[in-house]
Amino acid sequence: MLTVRLPEDIEHRLNALAEQTGRSKSFYVREALLAYMEDMEDAYLAEQRYTEFVKSGAAELTAS
Repeated sequence: MLTVRLPEDIEHRLNALAEQTGRSKSFYVREALLAYMEDMEDAYLAEQRYTEFVKSGAAELTAS
């Protein structure tokens, strides 16, 4: 279980979206978190792979 405090403007937007679509606020929070986490996981993986690439010396070979 997780409790999140939202700024009032975001909470109003979330409430309005949930009311307009008939979906729960939890649905939209869950969907937003999943999308954000996927993006962050991809970014961290790309950063890790780039660091490994640079450390391997291959970056110097491709720059020539």
